[in-house]
Amino acid sequence: MSKFASLWEFVAVQEVSKLLLSFGQVEEICGFPIDHSFLNYKKELLAYGWQVKKISLKEQTVALEKLEA
Repeated sequence: MSKFASLWEFVAVQEVSKLLLSFGQVEEICGFPIDHSFLNYKKELLAYGWQVKKISLKEQTVALEKLEA
């Protein structure tokens, strides 16, 4: 099981096509601080029908987008 499984499961049930989460929100959902390893795990989100569109270090946000069926 991925250490980001709780985040992927949270995103998968969202009924929107785009989602913008702050680093703080991601950390709250995951239960631990995110670090650079997030970049290695982000491809797992594809299996849930979503993709990471943009990570902004300046704004400390992660933009996610639902894949079209």
